[in-house]
Amino acid sequence: MNTRNVKAFGTEAALKPLTDLTIGRREVEPQDVEIEILYCGICHSDLHSVHNDWGDTIYPVVPGHEIVGRITRVGSGVTKFKVGELAGVGCIVDSCRECEHCHEGEEQFCDKGWTAVFNSPDKKHGGVTYGGFSESIVVDENYVVHIPETLDLPGAAPILCAGITVYSPLKHWGAGPGKQIGIIGIGGLGHMAIKIAKAMGARVTVFTTSQAKADDARHLGADEVVLSTDANQMAACPKQDMILDTVSAKHDVNVYLNLLKVDGSLVIVGLPNEPLEVGAFNVVNGRKSFAGSNIGGIAETQEVIDFCAKHHITADIELINIQDVNEAFERLEKGQVKYRFVIDMASLK
Repeated sequence: MNTRNVKAFGTEAALKPLTDLTIGRREVEPQDVEIEILYCGICHSDLHSVHNDWGDTIYPVVPGHEIVGRITRVGSGVTKFKVGELAGVGCIVDSCRECEHCHEGEEQFCDKGWTAVFNSPDKKHGGVTYGGFSESIVVDENYVVHIPETLDLPGAAPILCAGITVYSPLKHWGAGPGKQIGIIGIGGLGHMAIKIAKAMGARVTVFTTSQAKADDARHLGADEVVLSTDANQMAACPKQDMILDTVSAKHDVNVYLNLLKVDGSLVIVGLPNEPLEVGAFNVVNGRKSFAGSNIGGIAETQEVIDFCAKHHITADIELINIQDVNEAFERLEKGQVKYRFVIDMASLK
């Protein structure tokens, strides 16, 4: 396979800082588009992968899966994009395209496993995929989405992961007018969930362990804010149709199961490193569900981009240069960001 070298930022070991790397990108094939990366968000999943918290990292690793850029080249068979158009790439860059889930536009459930934008064996081209902490990327057009010119581009980047991760379950579990929707945590995922659930028409209750974040939650659109460490506030909280759990650290989910209506669902989208314990009586009483959701397919990712454009929703971000990414990772680990770091990739050049 023909490749060309591009600049990137990554690491060769879990305990080493991210630094300048040179990686190979494949030459544009008939169905490919080449994208100059303008902005790339930083997600907790990037942090977990760099640190090998899940035990599957292939080094060197170049993270980044919230990619917004501009098309610079298109393959001879490309029909969906033109040079000069804005484009986005999220978590998925390939799948089997043959199973029922791929046919239904839910590539995230591909029977043979989807190819991640980084740290994933490339079944078609060989080698390992590299992500958005780089100057450009080559992706099959079928796994690329259109980014409206009306969106603020740095703030739009996190929609490619944080946005779709919360939009998909909110849509699936029927968030909308007349529904009580709870959201646990006000981080990169949680703050987007508040905005999207409100735009869907739901009444939103935010659960936080930090009194200091209560005003932030209301500013983001929450109707109610409950301090989860206050037993009186928890006891007085209205029952919820659905609670979306965005927390990526170990926590007690049983207290939230008890806040669900009959047939209510607690849906986890955060990814704690440790198992979470669920008491049987907490789901049996009230026929409740403890469920999970994992990103969304390509069509649904385009849907959330268009939804956010329609409702003028972008992430609250801190724009940084690539040289500051190690400090950003340290701050992310401590929860010291409101609410998403986004890299200005021009700083890589």
